[in-house]
Amino acid sequence: MTASLARRLLRRGSPQLRWQSSFSQAAADRKNDAVAAPELPPFDYTPPPYTGPTAGEILAKRKEYLSPSILHFYKTPVNVVEGKKQYLFDENGKRYVDAFGGIATVCCGHCHPDVVEAIVNQTKRLQHSTVLYLNNAIADFAQALASKLPSNLKVVFFTNSGTEANELAIMIARLYTGCHDIISLRNAYHGNAAGTMGATAQSIWKFNVVQSGVHHAVNPDPYRGIFGSDGEKYARDVQDIINFGTSGNVAAFLSEAIQGVGGIVELAPGYLPAVYNSIKKAGGLCIADEVQAGFARTGSHFWGFEAHGVVPDIVTMAKGIGNGIPLGAVVTTPEIAEVLTRRSYFNTFGGNPVCTAAGLAVLKVIEKEKLQENAFVVGSYLKERLTALKDKYELIGDVRGRGLMLGVELVTDRELKTPAKAETLHVMDQMKELGVLVGKGGYYGNVFRITPPLCFSKEDADFLADAMDLTLSRI
Repeated sequence: MTASLARRLLRRGSPQLRWQSSFSQAAADRKNDAVAAPELPPFDYTPPPYTGPTAGEILAKRKEYLSPSILHFYKTPVNVVEGKKQYLFDENGKRYVDAFGGIATVCCGHCHPDVVEAIVNQTKRLQHSTVLYLNNAIADFAQALASKLPSNLKVVFFTNSGTEANELAIMIARLYTGCHDIISLRNAYHGNAAGTMGATAQSIWKFNVVQSGVHHAVNPDPYRGIFGSDGEKYARDVQDIINFGTSGNVAAFLSEAIQGVGGIVELAPGYLPAVYNSIKKAGGLCIADEVQAGFARTGSHFWGFEAHGVVPDIVTMAKGIGNGIPLGAVVTTPEIAEVLTRRSYFNTFGGNPVCTAAGLAVLKVIEKEKLQENAFVVGSYLKERLTALKDKYELIGDVRGRGLMLGVELVTDRELKTPAKAETLHVMDQMKELGVLVGKGGYYGNVFRITPPLCFSKEDADFLADAMDLTLSRI
């Protein structure tokens, strides 16, 4: 086609040329709107040169000597050699914004000097003996922890992990009530031991072993659930389970306020009060799993259950409790705690002086540095940024969560909510290359789990959102 003919057709309104013209204009607009590569927020620390084994050497040892069940993120895994505040450094000195926080564990920031000092000082004095002797570290932390909880929740039993804490809570409930039936939620994750695997309700986390006495209620998921955000309708399923699946009496109801492994799923409003009421009438106890949502992470409250206006009978916790130290706890009332005196119940390392010294330091840092307030302010800001990306990209089906416990779900079809599994892995990998580490969760593996240290800043939030924006713009 000659230039003169093209001009004549364009003047006559040729559909083909109109389409070409509009397509070219759209391409130009996209170029003008191109997302700039984000820059890491400034940080006045440079790690010393790393002289240890390379990522390849470590990976080879893992394959030969560690369980094949241990997986790793990314096509090219990151060799993390140092951490400071909300940042991690790899073997080459590259800095990353840590938006996963060791799976919602590092709440004060990596290697917080106050927590490190408490650990070192206690280790120098007494690394371990036994709770059969007296030591102030465990008693001081128990008192401080109890002061953070409502009502008569003031008796603490320390464990080494969240799985152990939930195992103990389930046993306590069964002993106290004399009933065996536990009700938990579909899509829940509560651990990988015998009882907690039963309470967990995702097949990918459950082995084919005997798991008895647990009923899984319909998940009150506002995004994928059958009743949307109507919590009371979901709650009727729990009453139906009591009526038709048990003797009419149950041991306990166990749930997270925000499902972590399940993909940062908030429970529908009105759900927990209605369910707690049904459980109480059935003689059961209400257990709040605060392993991920606790310790100021949600920002609006110190504990996740507080946002629902309920008071549980037992609270389990771990992860953020020690900023990375192996530590968990079960807190309940004096009356309920009494059941453990019927036999001998012991935990060799639960209440270890080094771990409890770290736990006390964590509580002090959260208060001193106003990390709950920061989680609320920065988390709300980041959620707004992520929601704006949802308006921009069809691939984002949902943005949810509270404070610095946020989820971004990717779908290939918004109406059908088809999980975008491959796209999630791609975006995650590309964000890593840009300098952002995020987690992944949900049954389909299509939800970004954003649970950074609570010292996360607005600049970090902007960097994360900009990195996601750039990556999505390239798909």
